[in-house]
Amino acid sequence: MAKGGGGRRTSEETKERLLAAAGDVLREEGYAGASARAIAARAEANSALVFYHFGGVDQLLLAALDRSSAERLAMYRELTAGARTLEELVAAATRIYRTDLERGYITEFSELVAAAVTKPELRREIKVRAEPWIAFIEQEWERVLGGSALARLVPAREVAYGAITFYLGVNLFSVLDEDHSRTEAVFDLATQLAPRAKLLTLRLPRRGRRDGDVGFAEDAEEDA
Repeated sequence: MAKGGGGRRTSEETKERLLAAAGDVLREEGYAGASARAIAARAEANSALVFYHFGGVDQLLLAALDRSSAERLAMYRELTAGARTLEELVAAATRIYRTDLERGYITEFSELVAAAVTKPELRREIKVRAEPWIAFIEQEWERVLGGSALARLVPAREVAYGAITFYLGVNLFSVLDEDHSRTEAVFDLATQLAPRAKLLTLRLPRRGRRDGDVGFAEDAEEDA
């Protein structure tokens, strides 16, 4: 099969074009507009190839979500790796939100979640795909704040669920907050509050130590 130069596309090239087109259509037209015909037209391919390569439109949309999620997780792990304080973690979260907003990733995920409300089979798939993000948020919260009073008051799992809920709500609320000023105000508030919570973010002394031996939770990891 010829490649490039106006020749016929390979199977992999066609699949890549369909994946890219599916993400674009989902972000721009929503789930309701993401038909096989619309996606194929964007990819300059035959709509039958959506079913040939992926088995259906939903499977193609999930594959497109998988690809973008993998890219984003790698990018955001690198971004948050440098965070050592609550302030830096809030700054990283703000940057993640703005990047996802600018690139349409919030819409991509939210549209599939909305569709899953009436499609149980899609609901199961979305739930599985949300878990890596919940785990990512949990890990970063524990890495930066584990062992502190704040971490005990606000457990990592609850923080992760709250972040995902906020993420989805932002897309729905965008109907009322077209310039995103209200959402930005939430991040501004978090940025102002983070420095004031320094006492809560200090690592707590380890229990069971002898008098005069002041160790911290992070030391416990080194002793292990």
